[in-house]
Amino acid sequence: MAIKPADNESFYREVDEELRREQLSGFWKRYGIAVAAGLVLLIAVIGGVIYWQHRQEVQAGEKGEALTAVFADIQAGRTEGASAKLDAIAADAGPGYRAAAMLTKADLAVQAGDDAAAAAAFKAVAADGELPQPYRDLALIRQTAVEFDTLAPAAIVERLKPLAVPGSPWFGSAGEMTALAHLKQNKPALAAPIFAAMAKDEALPPSMRSRAMQMAGALGVDAVQAEDTGEGPATTKEDAE
Repeated sequence: MAIKPADNESFYREVDEELRREQLSGFWKRYGIAVAAGLVLLIAVIGGVIYWQHRQEVQAGEKGEALTAVFADIQAGRTEGASAKLDAIAADAGPGYRAAAMLTKADLAVQAGDDAAAAAAFKAVAADGELPQPYRDLALIRQTAVEFDTLAPAAIVERLKPLAVPGSPWFGSAGEMTALAHLKQNKPALAAPIFAAMAKDEALPPSMRSRAMQMAGALGVDAVQAEDTGEGPATTKEDAE
């Protein structure tokens, strides 16, 4: 007796399902342990990442609290042992807290009159490639200010060259030290345009602009005219004559 089409479909479906069960059973017999181990490892990795992120947040909070406590001690005049605490914070903190701790240690050395220690601390920050560039630039400015009287003028000019340009966030401090270094070299023609540019830079503090305008005027530069016109390099009185 022939099998009806409907019975054929039912028969083939049952065979197909049985074949799939056998294949799945064989797969788990062969690879079940490896798959289970892989899942366990994946769960462990995910758990480890979550724990690491949590520990990073906890440690960052701890470093922040420790640094705040040191700041409070310094403001209250309790500076004894502050350098050691700052070293401990900087030893294993993230870039931001490390930079803040190292710069604070350098400032403490400046307050104590230990220029050599201050310069060394600022230099360490400036040379730390893992720190954000603004921290490094600030440290370079502070290091140069501490060493200004002992450095050769040419060294100051070379060191601050990338920062002593209009538009740089450090143009005020870097430009002023560079111009003064030019004066030390007896090169007023190089110093005058820098002072004139500072005098018309509205981003600089008023006191610094006023000081730059006075210096430019003393060097024969009409800084007021340069500021009013907004034109290129200011001219000296000698050029105008």
